[in-house]
Amino acid sequence: MTSANINGLVTDIAGLRDRAGTHIGYTDWQEMTQDRVNQFADSTDDHQFIHVDPERARQTPFGGTIAHGFLTLSLVAPVSQQLMKVTDAAMGVNYGLDRVRFPAPLPVGAHWRGGMEIVEVSEIPGGVQIKAKVTIEVKDGAKPACVAESLVRVYGGQ
Repeated sequence: MTSANINGLVTDIAGLRDRAGTHIGYTDWQEMTQDRVNQFADSTDDHQFIHVDPERARQTPFGGTIAHGFLTLSLVAPVSQQLMKVTDAAMGVNYGLDRVRFPAPLPVGAHWRGGMEIVEVSEIPGGVQIKAKVTIEVKDGAKPACVAESLVRVYGGQ
C-alpha cells in the first residue's frame, strides 16, 4: 500500500485505529480513455459494443462508449494506493468488497477521481482490517460512477 505521491493519509497501523469516520481525501482527476477500456475488454474478453464500438454506442442512451463496471470498480486499487500509506505495513491484501453499486456510467473521455473515507478499523491477528468507502466520481456528473466498501487487511512487519 505505497505510492510515490500520497494525497491523503500517511500513518502507521496504530494511527489507523483512530481514523474511523475520517474522509482522507481525493485523487487527482484522470481521463478515462478508449484505449484503457479496450485493454480491459481484451483482458476480460468482454467486448460488449457499449464499451468498444463508439459509433454503435452513440445510438444508446449513454451517447458513446462507457467503461465497464468492473473496470470502474478496479479503480478502487489505485485510489487506495494514492490516498493512503501505512508506514509500518509489511503488506496489505484485499479481503473483499461490500455494497458495490454503479449509480452512473463512466463515459470514455470523462474525467474521474476517487475519494476515500475510513469507515471502520478492526483488529485481526498480526494487523488490522480497514473498511473504507471508496467513491469514483465523474467530473460534472450528478451521481458517482461507483461506490464500494473495500475491505483491506494490513499486516505489520515482524
